[in-house]
Amino acid sequence: MANAPHETNTVLKPEVAKPKLPPMFKVLLLNDDYTPMEFVVECLERFFNKNREQATQIMLKVHTEGIGVCGVYPQDIAETKMNQVLTLAKEHQHPLQCVIEPT
Repeated sequence: MANAPHETNTVLKPEVAKPKLPPMFKVLLLNDDYTPMEFVVECLERFFNKNREQATQIMLKVHTEGIGVCGVYPQDIAETKMNQVLTLAKEHQHPLQCVIEPT
């Protein structure tokens, strides 16, 4: 062992893996002149777990400003919620529009 190469004890530090958060999407309701306000409030309570006061505030924002944010979710959840709103609106023959956009 007199001629053995010099060994170094190096410890490799494990990389700390930080999971990347999924891209988030806003679910938006668009104003129209035909969908009843109470129906919009019902959708917000039903699909976005808003209480009556929160749902009413969002509905009024949609009514006065033309658009309102219902919530922010990962893409698959946002798409599901958008489709739930659109399906219920269609079943009740309301032209309510719901869209998603990246945050």
